[in-house]
Amino acid sequence: MKRKGNLFELIIEPENLRLAYWKAKKGKQYKREVIEFEDTLETNLLILRKQLNEGNLTIGNYNYFKIYDPKERLICAASFRERVLHQAIMNICDEYFEKYQIYDSYATRKGKGTHSAIERAKTNCRKNKWYLKLDIHKYFDSIDHAILKKLLRRRFKDGYLLQLFDLIIDSFSTEEGKGLPIGNLTSQYFANFYLAYLDHYLKEELCISYYVRYMDDMVIWDNDIKVLKEYFKIIKNFLNDRLDLELNKPALNYTSLGLPFLGYRIFDNKMKLNNRSKKRFIRKINLYGKKLEDDVWSEKEYQNHILPLLDFVQKAETRNLRNKVIYEGIN
Repeated sequence: MKRKGNLFELIIEPENLRLAYWKAKKGKQYKREVIEFEDTLETNLLILRKQLNEGNLTIGNYNYFKIYDPKERLICAASFRERVLHQAIMNICDEYFEKYQIYDSYATRKGKGTHSAIERAKTNCRKNKWYLKLDIHKYFDSIDHAILKKLLRRRFKDGYLLQLFDLIIDSFSTEEGKGLPIGNLTSQYFANFYLAYLDHYLKEELCISYYVRYMDDMVIWDNDIKVLKEYFKIIKNFLNDRLDLELNKPALNYTSLGLPFLGYRIFDNKMKLNNRSKKRFIRKINLYGKKLEDDVWSEKEYQNHILPLLDFVQKAETRNLRNKVIYEGIN
């Protein structure tokens, strides 16, 4: 595989840093740190460029908070300056991470996403009797720094860029040499890239035809349950031995009973919400309505939150649920 070099100079180009600022600002333009950064924009971008050039950049100024949707997770919000840096890196490096992805990897990629992953899953359910669904125990927390750095060096040869990658990776850990911060743009790319190593093994060595991955949610289909049981053993060993990752308990079942995937239960020709998504929908509808009634949110803010939620549930067979929750006020 040909490695890519000479990318660092493109990252620190003033035009790229300015573009990164505009991307990082999107949806956050009224936040204090964004306004303060913008007040002396050109100076701040020059300082960032100078620090990158001189190799004296400080990374890891995270703001930690927990979210509980759909499960408890610790989010690490980088400072706005670091979010500009992350955007600047991926403006240039995106295409090289993208080239390493297989067709059926759907997270953190332009033109992919959950809708495409679900449509592919539907097709695979129609063609196969059985599915094997896998996910990784505390995935972001478990990513090994040394292994990630080794994999990045197989893909990139630009020494300055690799030093920058190392700086970002080493800025956070859940334990010695482990973990990526949930919430960083770079973390999304690194995490998706980390499991692309497994993707290539499954496709090129095992020649698996029916496979979909969305970050660490993976599904394999086949008409022979024995084949899937064997795949599980092989994948478990591969993840343990080569990526130092541990699988959660697998789900192995008939496709006719529905595949639990990305918040839905997917059948060959229809979708339903899973139980967790139903509860989340009911809770959020009531919460959003209360915020509107209490004038915590404007009509515009309410719409910005409610429309993505409705779009998610409308993809499944939820007319009766929506009517009961929205019009009858079920809690």
